[in-house]
Amino acid sequence: MGAPSDTVTVFPKPLPSPLPEDLLASINAHLSTLTPEAILRWGLDHLPNLYQTTAFGLTGLVSIDMLSKITDNPPPLIFLDTLYHFRETYELVEEVKQRYGYVDAKHGDNAEGKRIYVYKPEGCDSAADFEEKHGENLWENDENTYDYAVKVEPARRAYEHLNVKSVITGRRASQGGDRANLQPLEVDATGLFKLNPLFNWPFSIVEWHINSNNVPRNKLLSQGYKSIGDWHSTSKVKEGEGERDGRWKGKEKTECGLHKDYFAMKARAKLQAQSESVVVSA
Repeated sequence: MGAPSDTVTVFPKPLPSPLPEDLLASINAHLSTLTPEAILRWGLDHLPNLYQTTAFGLTGLVSIDMLSKITDNPPPLIFLDTLYHFRETYELVEEVKQRYGYVDAKHGDNAEGKRIYVYKPEGCDSAADFEEKHGENLWENDENTYDYAVKVEPARRAYEHLNVKSVITGRRASQGGDRANLQPLEVDATGLFKLNPLFNWPFSIVEWHINSNNVPRNKLLSQGYKSIGDWHSTSKVKEGEGERDGRWKGKEKTECGLHKDYFAMKARAKLQAQSESVVVSA
């Protein structure tokens, strides 16, 4: 007598868009029972035009390491260079390239191999360029516009250039804030599939994988940092503080805008630009 067929775990390849809510719920019920490696394998099989967005935090590094063992052809990486990363973060990018064999790529570059695409704020190659365009300390004067300029707009530009339909993220529920109820698979307001393979891993297990597999990591992690973003909005955490308590310290903010409603962020940025135009013309 043969093994019973399991129709519950059979899903379309690739997934359709828009994705019916009942199908998304079934997928998450299935993925919630799997290991991160199995979730990644499932994503490779089912998600269309899959890329990995990463700022080279610990969770993203674990996914990069796992994918290196799962496939010789992992999804390309997209690194959003805000121009305000720590020097140690840029050093880590180079270390990851050497360790896992990624090379810089450009839109239209069809060369084979592991690719990393770097996107910066529109029209800017340096912090000086950004400040000439937006003024100094934009993150203090208009945080929403800053988030849109350095993360949201470059991400959408990358998705359009590269025809990205799905991304692997480094978010986890244990990071708290807006991530507390995170599911393995999400679909955002634009229809983008977001796969969160380590959604249910606590920080201790992430750290265990990094140490056990000798995965490259940011040197700042040995100096009291746990979650590392831009230098101006990242601080060390004290004993007993949460993993992301060093991000935007003293503020209620928990996300940079990349995982918020894109259309709301775009509308807010457009209104701000119009307001500035009126002030200048006056």
